[in-house]
Amino acid sequence: MATAEKVLDIARRELGVKESPAGSNRTKYGKWYGFDGQPWCMMFVQWVFANAGVSLPMRTASCGLLMEAAKKSGQWVTKDYRPGDVVIYDFPGGAATDHTGIIEKVTLTGVVAIEGNTSEAGSQSNGGMVCRKTRPYSQIVGVVRPNYQKEDKRMDNTPSPAHKEGVDWAKKNGILTGDAAGDLKLSQPVTRQQLCTMLHRFARKTGKI
Repeated sequence: MATAEKVLDIARRELGVKESPAGSNRTKYGKWYGFDGQPWCMMFVQWVFANAGVSLPMRTASCGLLMEAAKKSGQWVTKDYRPGDVVIYDFPGGAATDHTGIIEKVTLTGVVAIEGNTSEAGSQSNGGMVCRKTRPYSQIVGVVRPNYQKEDKRMDNTPSPAHKEGVDWAKKNGILTGDAAGDLKLSQPVTRQQLCTMLHRFARKTGKI
């Protein structure tokens, strides 16, 4: 079983792939799944996870069915999202479960995800392309949390009593998010670029920018 980072590496290599011909819903993901010519956002997700060797709760082309399967298997999550989670969206005016993608990054206001069958400016749930998209929390129904391979080392996520209040606040407010596996690395040194990122998140949280 692979890690979240392996899944994301595979998904990133697909950025820019388009259905052919345009408007046909025909892709290598649909051919692989055996349902070519149909909306393929979930088929893209299934293809990525299959190539990474990570199982999802159900093999399906339906966002709703995967959500229900995840609820039954205890893999449905509605808060504290992580990179590598399969996100399910509900866009205004659409069905209850419109679209899906793989979370690459969690931000203060939502997530950045790699999604199939979307577009940079047109239809977001049937756009014909693999894109990196930024979505607000208001559009997220929840996520499917895959059973990724666990790291051999223990995660450094338990603060000392003297620092627990500050760490809990930083996590709650999206200042401290950890790596793709969810490791906060609390005892590790901080690089200048990591410090800049955390300061930027704090400034956005407090309305300074």
